[in-house]
Amino acid sequence: MTGDGTRTVRAGLPEAEAYEPTLPGPVFAAHYHLPGDPVGPYTYGRDANPTWSLLERAISELESPGTDAETVVFSSGMGAISAVLLSQLRQGDAAVLPSDGYQLLPALIERLTGYGVTVRTAPTGEDAQLTALETLGDRTKLLWLETPSNPGLDVCDIRRLAEAAHARGALVAVDNTLATPLGQRPLELGADFAVGSGTKALTGHGDVLLGYVTCRDPRLTAEVRAWRKTVGAIPGPMEAWLAHRSLATLQLRVDRQAATALALAEALRDRPEITGLRHPGLPTDPSHQVAAGQMRGGRFGCVVSFTLPDKEHAERFLTALRLVDDATSFGGVRSTAERRGRWGGDAVPEGFIRFSVGVEDADDLLADVLRALDTASDPDAVSDPGLAAGTDPASGTASTGADG
Repeated sequence: MTGDGTRTVRAGLPEAEAYEPTLPGPVFAAHYHLPGDPVGPYTYGRDANPTWSLLERAISELESPGTDAETVVFSSGMGAISAVLLSQLRQGDAAVLPSDGYQLLPALIERLTGYGVTVRTAPTGEDAQLTALETLGDRTKLLWLETPSNPGLDVCDIRRLAEAAHARGALVAVDNTLATPLGQRPLELGADFAVGSGTKALTGHGDVLLGYVTCRDPRLTAEVRAWRKTVGAIPGPMEAWLAHRSLATLQLRVDRQAATALALAEALRDRPEITGLRHPGLPTDPSHQVAAGQMRGGRFGCVVSFTLPDKEHAERFLTALRLVDDATSFGGVRSTAERRGRWGGDAVPEGFIRFSVGVEDADDLLADVLRALDTASDPDAVSDPGLAAGTDPASGTASTGADG
């Protein structure tokens, strides 16, 4: 048995071969030499690629170590999500999805409804999707879970919901994007599909769009792979290689980010202007007990969410930050934050902030956030942008904190 760090460093690497790189470079090929019958393993570029194969093996080793699980990689997280939903659901089927999940799920729900699929939604928290399951009964073909949810950070009990779904003959898919395979293993908790956006913390550098689906059932894997081939939602070999290269530091990044995210959440608890503070690692968080029971190694994710009084207050806060980029997505090595309501797809207040913690020094990051909050609460207190950035205007040197 190897530890998470060792596994991430070695995941998916081929057998050592003299004078060859440990991780071969990307294979760019639309077709391959193919004498005789087309039996593979590599025949045509839309079917398979050696660079994908290594990455797929690596993700399988992380999502479900020691098993025969297989992974299928996609050009984006939405490609992976769509592949599961649209390969498994047919006219007359029923499905249960979260009402507070990723903001493009409603667009997929509209598409499914148009295809004659009955869809019920319910919030992630307090296992509310159980009620929707009970309402639909044995008609349910698929239960979709997103835990922790994005952006609200609610958590549901995967094992409990999976058992209830399987009792009704339904399959279970879990969006594992925020937790990553190091923070949570849905297949071990009873899910049939572990789905993730590799764009986020899995690769962690903000330079790759990627998605994946991992299954233990070869039949389900084949159906997902056939969907990829049919719609052509394939990743580029360069993106797949970059993703595999980035996996080696996953444990280092995830552990650092989780620790700093918890420290940030604790630092924000007593701020009077903040409401709705959420992070599953906080002992006072409504989801903490369930999260602690199924998330691994104290890794509760890199995201902290909270609400400031209004849109203007939130924008002042974001503008005042100096170590944090105002950008969407999460899980990167550089901290990002955004006013999530600007997209219009999430049921959140105008002042709602989704904050993604990077790998900066915790003391520096927390000082920057607290200083920005002070500035946002009293916008006339600092007029010099150098002061807002924590710079001593007399010396031109950066101060170590709010008090210099």
